[in-house]
Amino acid sequence: MNLSAWRERLRRIDTLFLRLFLLMWVTLVISHLFAFSVVSPAGMGWVARLPSEGVSALPPLPSLPPFGPLDAGGPGEGAPPPPGAAQRPAPREGAPGQGMPARSLWLDFALRALLIGVGAALGARWLSAPMRRLAQASATLSQGLSEGRDPPALDERRGTAEVRASAQAFNRMAQALKQQFEQRSLHMAAASHDLRTPLTRLRLRLEQLPPAAAQAAAQDIRAMDELIDASLAVVREQSTGAPPALMDLGALLQSLVDDRAEQGQAVTLAEPAGDAPPLRVRAHPASLRRIVDNLVDNALRYGRVARLDATGAGGEVRVTVDDDGPGIAPELVPQVLRPWVRLPGGEGAAGPAGSGLGLAIAHDLAQREGGRLLLENRAEGGLRATLVLPAA
Repeated sequence: MNLSAWRERLRRIDTLFLRLFLLMWVTLVISHLFAFSVVSPAGMGWVARLPSEGVSALPPLPSLPPFGPLDAGGPGEGAPPPPGAAQRPAPREGAPGQGMPARSLWLDFALRALLIGVGAALGARWLSAPMRRLAQASATLSQGLSEGRDPPALDERRGTAEVRASAQAFNRMAQALKQQFEQRSLHMAAASHDLRTPLTRLRLRLEQLPPAAAQAAAQDIRAMDELIDASLAVVREQSTGAPPALMDLGALLQSLVDDRAEQGQAVTLAEPAGDAPPLRVRAHPASLRRIVDNLVDNALRYGRVARLDATGAGGEVRVTVDDDGPGIAPELVPQVLRPWVRLPGGEGAAGPAGSGLGLAIAHDLAQREGGRLLLENRAEGGLRATLVLPAA
């Protein structure tokens, strides 16, 4: 049988039980030899007798029953054995046995316990190493998929049978998640791309409309074009794994407010303090703009107005979007951050309720950017949405 066949056979029997059994046995033997060498008057003399006596030179187990710490000293030297007791062989010279002091027996047990504890600590670290590798791979899986990188792969030929099976299951799961992420991004890109064709036909038909209607329709088509471009940009950032860029948050918010003002929407941005430094963050531009756009759309739909403000403190940057709407019941706040959730009586002040995706998308993108999205009702009425990002 060749070497590779032997390795394959060993891998089949290499289980967690076998490793734990061997570890406990080796630790027990080492602790016994060490304790015997310290406690016994003969010390390490058994080592010198190994070449001539073989395994018979190994130390006995004097601290095991019938002689232990609770009956230290045993029957006195020369005392007759109890009636019916078997005749014990004479103890080896220098080995602790009958008449061994209680202090020596307790020292023997203490040394064994200490060495077994050290062996258990080292063994636990050795046997838990695969779990640490699995935990590390799991922690980087989500971030890698969101950034368009290949998921981490665990070695399927390393470790015990249980570890190899877990590695195979993890690798299959990671690949399946990668395919799902790619298919989702592809479907989003395809849907956004396919909308270009009907929009082009609508532009051609604008000439048949009265001038006022044609101008309004042209603005709607322009807004749809911008939405498609933003969606494609977000998908492109996530698929290509582009690194976040250093951005001037104030400039981005001012650009967004100016675009909304041109469309006649009630969107304002609070003036920064005169001595306040520029607010800078590291984020993906398309994703960050999509987050704020969704928050503004939600504020306009349910609160008629959107008042933006940006502040920085404690290593964080906060963007708040306030509205004058009815707010959200506190017990329903966690629900509105989930996809497809619309609140009861969800007719907005600026039209029908949406599909329940705006806040969910903003929440998901905020987490991908290393931030978080908070919702709270304002004391003076209305809702406040706060985007919290790490400051650059």
